[in-house]
Parts: sequence; C-alpha cells; structure tokens
Amino acid sequence: MEAADRPRIDASVAHSARVHDYWLGGKDNFAVDRAAGDAVQAAYPGIVQSVRANRAFLARAVRFLAAEAGITQFLDIGTGIPAANNTHEVAQSVAPGARVVYVDYDPVVLQHARALLTSGPRGTVDYIDADLRDTEKIVREAARTLDFGQPVAIMLIAVMHLIVDADDPYGIVGQLKDAMLPGSYLALSQVASDIEPERMAEAARQYNQRARETQRHRTHAEVARFFDGLELLEPGVVVVPQWRPQSTAEAEAHSGMWGGVGRRMRARAAG
Repeated sequence: MEAADRPRIDASVAHSARVHDYWLGGKDNFAVDRAAGDAVQAAYPGIVQSVRANRAFLARAVRFLAAEAGITQFLDIGTGIPAANNTHEVAQSVAPGARVVYVDYDPVVLQHARALLTSGPRGTVDYIDADLRDTEKIVREAARTLDFGQPVAIMLIAVMHLIVDADDPYGIVGQLKDAMLPGSYLALSQVASDIEPERMAEAARQYNQRARETQRHRTHAEVARFFDGLELLEPGVVVVPQWRPQSTAEAEAHSGMWGGVGRRMRARAAG
C-alpha cells in the first residue's frame, strides 16, 4: 500500500506501535491504545514484562552484531515508537560509523522517528515509510543508505505476529533473506502461541477486537522456520530473555516471545 493511500493518524482504533508505547510507559498513545493494552494485560498479566524483555533482547542482539560479528549496517523493520536502546544507539555506541535504516508505516512512529532518532556524527540514520509486506520497496529504498554488497543485519523484532498467514510471512522473510549477502544476519522475535497458550490466545482475541492489525501468534517450530537456510547462533530459538542474557535476573525475566539470530552462510541456490 502506497503512503498516499494509507489513512493518516487514526485515534479511533488501536495500533500496535502505540499500544507498545503504552506498555513501555510512553506518552505517545491514545485512549483506544490504552484500552487495548489494558484488555490484553487483563488476559495476559505478563505482557509488560514480556515487552520489556523483548526490548532487552533487541539491545543484546544489536550489541552482539556490532561488537562481535562486525556488522555496521542495520535494517530495522517495524521500528515502533522510539524507546530506550534503539538500534542505532546501541550499534553506534559500539561502531560509531554504523548505518541504520528504520522502516515503519504508522505516521505517529515516523513523526517521532524523524524527530528523535538522530545519528551520531560519524554514522547515518534513515527512515522509510513502508509496510513490511512491500519488501521490494524496502530493499530498494534502503539501498540509498545501506550497501547490500556488504553484510547487513535485518531486524524483525516483534513484528511478524502482525503478518497473518494469508500475507505469506515466510515468503516475506525469504525475500529479505534473498537480499542478504553471505555473512549477513537476521534477528527476529515473535509472540508465542505455545507459551501460556490459553492466556495468549485470549490476549490475541482481545487485541484483535480493538486494533487495526490482526495478530497471529506462532509456535516454537513456526518461529524457527523463519530461520530456514540460515545458521542459527547459539542458543537457537529460545524465550527471548534466554538469548545470551547478561545476568541471572535478565535470564529469568518473564516473556511470551520466541527469538533468535541467524547468519547467512551461502547464497540461496537458483531455482
């Protein structure tokens, strides 16, 4: 969907980015977002801790990619409203010249991104107004800032559960993986359907009744499938607090999300 065809800020229906902002204690949300957030929390009381654990996973994954894997290019799709430890902040704290492209389609997100997500003096930050489903546009416009002839990290953090089966989620991720040179990485997290399944199913039902998007939670096996063709880094696809935690408290944080990081070892075979 082109930007001109999408509605502008709509305060009459909840939106994922603004609901997450509410759960994280932000102020960039409307009454409908807070109502949706409260309904989900009533069904799944651990949602706030889960969202915070996911943000911590994002920071650990980016820090690993920049500090240990030597990645200096990041494509963060489904950015959300800026919070603490945004991708460029973590990456540029390690690699000051890192280049980061953020992608989202919500006008509230884009307004705040352009105002708040500013690069360090040696790095670069850019923004693309696009839907994850439009992978061709994302890769084409990201190439203005990122060199896809060099390794890139693609970040799909807490966004794939907003892509329903009819939109071909594995095809979308496959197209993004096809744009990755060997030595590139995919970091992905997704709301689980098989962690506290009854509560999570009710949480999804409450959200779907109130929000613009429809949530599709997935099992561990379904999330692991997103990494097909990649080398999964240890410890594999795990509950996000257990992906290379930096403390016992971090490892034991409550979460209802699976996550992992994979590395492209070779180009996909033709045909």
